[in-house]
Amino acid sequence: MDDAARPHGFDIAIIGGGAAGTMVAIHALRSATTPLRIALVEPATPGQGVAYATTHSEHLLNVPVRGMSAFVDAPEDFLDFIAADGDDREALGRMFVQRHRYADYLQARLEQARAASPAQLHPYLGRAVALEDEDGTLHLTLDDGTRLSARGVALAVGNAPRKLPIQGAENLPDAQRPSAWDFDAVKHLPADADVCIAGSGLSMVDAALSLAANGHRGRIHVLSRHALLPLSHAPAAKAELDVPALLALPLRRRMHALRMAAREAAATGQPWQAVMDALRPHGQALWRSLSPADQRRFLRHAVRYWDVHRHRIAPQVHVQLQALVDSGQIRLHRGRLHEAEMVGAKVRMHARMRDGRDDCFDVDALINATGMETRVQAMDNPLLSDLLDKGLAVAGAHGIGIRSDDEGRVVDAQGHPRPELRVLGSLRIGDLWESTAVPELRGQAETAARALLAALL
Repeated sequence: MDDAARPHGFDIAIIGGGAAGTMVAIHALRSATTPLRIALVEPATPGQGVAYATTHSEHLLNVPVRGMSAFVDAPEDFLDFIAADGDDREALGRMFVQRHRYADYLQARLEQARAASPAQLHPYLGRAVALEDEDGTLHLTLDDGTRLSARGVALAVGNAPRKLPIQGAENLPDAQRPSAWDFDAVKHLPADADVCIAGSGLSMVDAALSLAANGHRGRIHVLSRHALLPLSHAPAAKAELDVPALLALPLRRRMHALRMAAREAAATGQPWQAVMDALRPHGQALWRSLSPADQRRFLRHAVRYWDVHRHRIAPQVHVQLQALVDSGQIRLHRGRLHEAEMVGAKVRMHARMRDGRDDCFDVDALINATGMETRVQAMDNPLLSDLLDKGLAVAGAHGIGIRSDDEGRVVDAQGHPRPELRVLGSLRIGDLWESTAVPELRGQAETAARALLAALL
């Protein structure tokens, strides 16, 4: 019997059903011309992942509607999905809508592709924990013991939360150390609780907005190394930028050139955001043109400054966040947490501040908003650990993600690309850096789906 005809035998298996994995499934279903069998392994509802799992109305997309299509060849498809007859499409395209709308969109497009395709999609609720390669057939083991086989696999495992890097955090009660990614747990914090949020990036914004939406009255301490808050989008504007000249520069001179470009834009009435928008399509080229030493220097010294300028938030979200800071309810602290302990019913925070002094304060809860884990060995993902242990994959540049080639093929410990094993999304950031936003995900998803289908011929 042909392997794909067995109950758990498939032509393609997709590991992860967040935005990236769902896009692979959509593209595979739309491109299939024969009755293939496709498995989608995901522990939650397809299309959500971490980013779009929230159902809370205060959480908005960080990109306007017009920039969120799942299809390269249909750039206004998300706009088409949410627009109703009579809507002002131009105005709607500039809006930042609720994040759960994007999960709704991906789920709708998945069902449409499923209904129209000769291929069959078989969802599996669970996680893949191991992979074996037996003569070109990949055998997957799921966390419930189910075994699947496939001729090709797409790794779209999504973002992994970073653990709190402080002593004693694991000893705190669960209710007093929620993750910012656990939206409901943050919502359940008492309104008069004093809270410390570890981290000041996009995850912190989500937590702060949830607290504010609940009418939070307690103090909100935000503590991070730089205490830099995400910056706001600006109305669309264009800036001239000599990208080839920029790519030829080392990191220090490159950063200087960008600052000069922002000043020149300001002199002509353009916001600095216009410079970042001009740079946006070249993010991968910017990273890959740096020397390994400059990449390490960027990760050590410049990454947080890059993040707040590159990963911006909706203007109305920025206004709300700034109001919390201006009122004094959010108190920013520049430093590093190094220990947390229970003292009675309180969580005592110990921090070393940027000015060298030690600080100590008590709160009712500590929210982990340290963001996404990028080091593959620290991701606590059984499947990735299994791939590394067997030499089927190796860590990417600087230990970030896993190594892949230009086509998204996983590179094994012998340096050989594995055409039957494709990777996309956050696992490619060591090689590409810019690999988690929708424009990158949709292109990688289509490439992975078409390559895996082509290998079946």
